[in-house]
Amino acid sequence: MPAARESLLNAALAALGELPWSGVRMADVAGAAGVSRQTLYNEFGSKDGLARALVRREADRYLRGVERLLAQRTEPAERLVSLAEWTVGEARTRPLLRALLTGCWGERLPVPRPVRRGAAPSVVPAQRRADAGLPAPAELLAAVRDRSRAAVGHARRSREGRAIDDPADLPQRCELAVRLALSWVIAPAGDGVAQLVLGTVGGAGAALSATSPRAADR
Repeated sequence: MPAARESLLNAALAALGELPWSGVRMADVAGAAGVSRQTLYNEFGSKDGLARALVRREADRYLRGVERLLAQRTEPAERLVSLAEWTVGEARTRPLLRALLTGCWGERLPVPRPVRRGAAPSVVPAQRRADAGLPAPAELLAAVRDRSRAAVGHARRSREGRAIDDPADLPQRCELAVRLALSWVIAPAGDGVAQLVLGTVGGAGAALSATSPRAADR
């Protein structure tokens, strides 16, 4: 029941905005979603299962947003600047995402417990995926770095109109852009992350020769 599942996850997220996870009651989540408590347990198995699904959805949403930004028809460096700015902004307003990116889980948030050893797999495919485990911060960073590298390399080749080799330090430049964004999530400072990212991935003689009009306007 995909619609019921999404409604339940939305209700759980809304409840989390008002209460710590320890105070969120399954019956209240089911009532807010307009379904029975049995439906809630059929979908998630337990409150821990609901927590795993909630955090898994947050990770998936973030990676879909990353792919959307990297698919924009803009210069390569501008894409990385946009990605860094968006990551900082999203983490500021989405506590679950901030926890996923930093590994810092406050007491108000659900810290999903692993599936009990020997437990039968969920009959719901989406829940089996959530139960399989959540990405650690390093795994998320690697996923964003690899997506950035692929998108930036493709953009450069498309712009040149011919096959070109990616520079040897392209992975490092993409990873630095992501790490700068994460540093701003943890300790924001100054006017923003755009200029630092642009200085890292652009500049004279850099592999990414784009300039960022958005950063230049600041």
